Amino acid sequence: MITELGADSFIMAFCCWICGFIFLCIGIWAYRSKKPIHFWAGSTVSPAEISDVSAYNKANAVLWTVYSIPYFVIGVLGFFVETTIAGILLVIVCVGGLPVLVFAYLRIYKKYHQ
Repeated sequence: MITELGADSFIMAFCCWICGFIFLCIGIWAYRSKKPIHFWAGSTVSPAEISDVSAYNKANAVLWTVYSIPYFVIGVLGFFVETTIAGILLVIVCVGGLPVLVFAYLRIYKKYHQ
């Protein structure tokens, strides 16, 4: 059942899609990068630290691409359910996704670290 489409649905969708697009762009950048990408702000990863830079970057690309998907889905979902429900799901994805991202990145780093 489609809810009444108000400005709040469009604003919610737009914000979700912008966030999803940013994370997707990070994934594309990771996939295309020749140098090892970094996860932590202000840090760098030396090519000497990584055993297979291409595989390391592809794993990071998958990480960020998968993280972007819920943002696109919640943006669309906001048109079909109450904006409050979509907002709650967004908070769950944001807050719950951060430790998952950190854990997944640490596994990737450990796998490819020399």
